[in-house]
Amino acid sequence: MTGIVYKSTGSWYQVKSTEGDFYKCRIKGKFRIKGIKSTNPIAVGDNVVFDIEKKGDEETGVIKKILDRDNFIVRKSVNLSKQTHIIAANVDQVFLLITINNPPTFTTFIDRFLVSTRAYRIDTVLVFNKIDSYEIEERAEILYLKDIYQAIGYTCIEVSATENKNVDQVKELMLGKTSMFVGHSGVGKSTLVNAVEPTLDLKTKEISDQHSQGKHTTTFAEMFDLSFNAKIIDTPGIKGFGVVDIDKYELGDYFPEFFALKQDCKFNNCIHTKEPQCAVKDALENEEISWSRYKSYLQILNGEEEKEHFRTDVWNEEDNE
Repeated sequence: MTGIVYKSTGSWYQVKSTEGDFYKCRIKGKFRIKGIKSTNPIAVGDNVVFDIEKKGDEETGVIKKILDRDNFIVRKSVNLSKQTHIIAANVDQVFLLITINNPPTFTTFIDRFLVSTRAYRIDTVLVFNKIDSYEIEERAEILYLKDIYQAIGYTCIEVSATENKNVDQVKELMLGKTSMFVGHSGVGKSTLVNAVEPTLDLKTKEISDQHSQGKHTTTFAEMFDLSFNAKIIDTPGIKGFGVVDIDKYELGDYFPEFFALKQDCKFNNCIHTKEPQCAVKDALENEEISWSRYKSYLQILNGEEEKEHFRTDVWNEEDNE
């Protein structure tokens, strides 16, 4: 039988067959995918081949094979730095939820995520959530960030899931597609999913006041069929996002504003750091591209961990050392 993985708990998988029936499935023995060192070889969204086993009245499945993926979203495993964790597979688009505070989403996280989705050819929509709760300064921060990301081609939507503002725009983009909602714990993923499809009634919790961090409400990634011809993958909150296996000479290609200028650099293998006559650095000095994006680029290029900053209006030469 063939089907799609709807939920993964690490040892058991919920698989929906092509006939529309759900089966509780497991993997038999070790399961490896060529070229991928992953903590979870099978992910939500995977198309799989499985056999049915009967024990008394109970039917369970054994997954035998993963069919070829169109794409997948992967990040570095939190505890095993040399391995990766596949968040989901066969995704049409991602909605990245961003909040200015409570909890804060920093540009380093946004940029790392966008590099990964662009590398795997997955469309990403930036959703600025909780807009009903912001004061003037925070509204200005949202407008600043929207200016940066809209200018390089990303769709940005301001949303209030609690007040149902612009939720219809999100639903319209989801029609006929498999979408994934991603963001830090506490940015309102489950609340937005409930606003999109109230019958799901996903669990939500308040933000921790002490640390302005969300409490984990989604433990495992899970896919849901929606009433308006769409599928959604709800994911656990992500604290950090490590970019995996991108060559330093290709990294700039996943920053669309850098890629657009690449042909104007003196050297065709320019990595936009110390090279003379670099079109990206010229554009940076002329404030035609964002300093925060360039800082994120350097961090990824140098293999650094995420640093918390929204933007940098003052450029320090040592940042380029």
